Parts: sequence; structure tokens; C-alpha cells
Amino acid sequence: MNLREKLEVARQLARLKVDVIEAGFPVISEGDFAAVKTIAREIKGPVICGLARCVPKDIDAAGQAVQPAGKRGRIHVFLATSKIHREFKLGKARHEILRLAVEGVKRARGYVSNVEFSPEDGSRTEPDFLVEVCRAVVAAGATTVNIPDTVGWAVPDQFGALIRHLHESVDEFRTGKAVISVHCHNDLGLAVANSLAAIRNGARQVECTVNGIGERAGNASLEEIVMALRTRSDFFAGYACGVQTREIVKTSRLVARMSGLSVQRNKAIVGENAFAHSAGIHQDGILKKRETYEIMDPRDVGWGQTELPLTKHSGRNAVGVRLRHLGFKMSDEDVNAIFARFKEIGDRKKFVYDDDLAALVEGHLTEVPETWALEYLNVTSGNQTVPTATVRLKRAKGKVGTERFEDAAIGDGPVDAALKAIDRITGVSGKLMEYSLRAVSQGKDALGEVTAKVDFGAADLVTGKGASTDVIEASARAYLNAVNRHLSSGNGKGRKGRQP
Repeated sequence: MNLREKLEVARQLARLKVDVIEAGFPVISEGDFAAVKTIAREIKGPVICGLARCVPKDIDAAGQAVQPAGKRGRIHVFLATSKIHREFKLGKARHEILRLAVEGVKRARGYVSNVEFSPEDGSRTEPDFLVEVCRAVVAAGATTVNIPDTVGWAVPDQFGALIRHLHESVDEFRTGKAVISVHCHNDLGLAVANSLAAIRNGARQVECTVNGIGERAGNASLEEIVMALRTRSDFFAGYACGVQTREIVKTSRLVARMSGLSVQRNKAIVGENAFAHSAGIHQDGILKKRETYEIMDPRDVGWGQTELPLTKHSGRNAVGVRLRHLGFKMSDEDVNAIFARFKEIGDRKKFVYDDDLAALVEGHLTEVPETWALEYLNVTSGNQTVPTATVRLKRAKGKVGTERFEDAAIGDGPVDAALKAIDRITGVSGKLMEYSLRAVSQGKDALGEVTAKVDFGAADLVTGKGASTDVIEASARAYLNAVNRHLSSGNGKGRKGRQP
């Protein structure tokens, strides 16, 4: 995600009323540093946290990045403690790990009073050594100690017992002077179950992600943990959190769009099928009494009727009001740009729904300086025709002028032909590695949203996004967005295209 995308997600997390936003890893890149610092400056409410290894330059970068948050700033330092990590990754003995951990916490305390420490791979660390580490870092000034199940190895009974052992062995955890946190991965599908077992055994912070996204199989899912505590308050008596549950679905959709990681239909709480009942017996029961087959009220997590859609006759003010209703903070310039795309879409379909509008906002936020912009696209295709695409692109020439370039290409299909024509014009050749298309809203004229991951020969794949009622146009826009991202990063120069 770029800075604007991250900022929109952070604003929504604040509306969701999470306690802490771990905003990034400031030392890792200028982009991450800028993102954490901007979020620390602009987001009010949650604690803003920067991640750091137990390395001075990491901690210094995190301290500088969270500084605008003032007393709401937190630094999260981590260091591996398990035997396998000590021997094969770090090559360090127990006493060296303890020294580095204490030094890291003390350095972080020089920047903020709120310091979190994580013994990486904590679930596979010897329990006696883990107790020793917890005592040492708490004595050094850590206010939260997070126990990560870094590789998703733990099972609920065992993990719960480990948390209880730590809670009983470290005085500060029992007295409330320091908090036990957990950070569980989903490699065995147990991240949420392990987190809930930890809560029952003394954990008072859960590190989780919206939609459960994360490394490998993902992290513990925020929405599942929150709703488990709420729905089964009989079992989790005395445990609660301050998350505003009616913002869950909105947050889920925003994160899915901004990250390009779609939510599976049968995902608990936020999947499209989460409250769908197709079996006749279920439908009959729901009609008689909802609670027969629903343990949660869909409205409690933000499901409900879509707002009345806009039409092509809706004015700029109506669009601006709806954007604010959806939670987007847009400047007048942003609204003008989105309204222009709204009018294009409105001419092609009868209604523009909230999801359509959110997709247009996402497309606007993902934009980078437009080296190339799509002006014209014509595609000929069929089962007895060689797919051919003609594309015209434009780019700024100096401060006032505009150059236009046109070319055509054939391909294995209409999308491939369009992408090859773009390659010929821009002089930048990318390899499409991943491609996904989804219908944003309802109806045959639904807006199609394309996410494309493209390899330009650089270290990382570049993600591009585009939306249109025409899926070929959406594909071309997504690919062109990736090209512009690649060029704006300084990794590609391109060449002069062919003018019409």
C-alpha cells in the first residue's frame, strides 16, 4: 500500500476503535518511515506503534517516526529467543540474548514510556528461559511483553498453559504493572483459538489483523476474536474490548481493497456467505426466529441494506456527502477527480452503489504520478478472430502540453493484446504474474475491479488496480497503474512511444 492507502486504513482503524495501530517498520524503507510518522501525526485515539529489531538504528528510526504521537507513541522491539533461532539464525547464547533484549528495551525507553518487547518464536522457547526473558525486559522498562507463536506451531491447551505459567511466574503480570500480549499465526488454522485460550489464561492484549491477513497462512483475525468475546460472553465472562463492531464490515472491505487481498466468501463474520442461508430448513427457521440459525445479528458487525444508490444525474455535492458517509476524508481536488470518474461510470450503468464509489476512491488513492494515462481502447476478439487491441495513451509534455501515442498489438486474448499494445507504447515490458477480477456491486452492469501483479524484472512484484464496467478496460487500467508505479519508483525509464 502507498502512503495514502495506509492513511485511509489507519483512519478506519481509529473509527473501529482499536487500541493500538502497529503502523510499520520505520527502518526498513523511507516509505515505511514516512507512513508511520504521518499516521502518528494525523491519527488520533489509538496508540501508534513502530516495529524495531533489537538494533540501535532500528530503535532510533522507530523513536523518530512515532514522535508526533507524543504520549500515544509506542516502540515494539523484538528478538528471537527459541533454541532453534538462537543456534541457527543468531548464533548466540542465552546470556547474549538477555543482554541484547535488555539493551534494546532501555534504548527504546529513551524515546517513549510505552515499550513492547517480543521474544520471537516464543511458543517454541524453553518456558524457564522465557520466564527469565520476561522478568529481565520488564525490569528494564517494557510495559507489554508479547508472546508470539511465530510459526503457528502452538495448540490451544498448550499455549494457554504457557501463558498461565508466565502470568504466575512474573510478578508484574499478576499485579498489572505489565501486560502479556499474544501474536498468533494461522499455519495450523489455530491462530484465533490460541489467542482466545491465551485471554482465558492471563493475556490482556491480542495482536491480530483485519481479515486475518498476514505472513504465510495469516494472523489471528480481529473480527473473529472480537465477536467470539461478544457472542460467547457467557464463556468469556469478564472479558471485553472496546472495538466498535458496527465498523467491522466496512473495515474489512477497505482493507481488502487497499491490500488487494480479497476475502473468501465463506470467511467468518465478514465473508459474503457469513449470514447467507440457502437450505430450506434454515430459511424457514430464520423467518420464524432469527436466533434459530444465527448466533449474531448481522447489523452488529455492519451488514445491512446498501444505501440508496446514486445515478448519473447525482451532483458533485451528493457524491461528496456520500464519500464522507462512507468514511473517506477527501479534499475538494480529490472529490473533483472522483466525480469525473463517477460521471463516466454513471453514463454506463443505471445505479452507482456505495461499493462502486468505494472502488473509484481506491483507484484514486492507488494512483501515482501518471506518466501514462489511458485515453482510448478498442478491442476486437472472438473464437474465430485473432484478438487485436488498439490503444492510445497520453502523457504530460512539459508543464502545459500533452503528447499522445497510439499502437496496436495481437495477443492470446483481448486482455493480453491490450497489455502488449501498452508495452509497445511505453517501452516497458512487464510479465503478468497474478490477475484477479471481481464484481464490485450487483447487476449485469456491475463495476469490474481488476488487481494485477506484474514483474518488471525488479526485486518485488508491482501491484496495479483498475475499475470499469468493461473488464478489458479495467484490466488495461490496472496494468497501466502498475507501469506508472514502476516508472515512478525510478526502476524503469521506458521509451518514446509511437505517435498517432
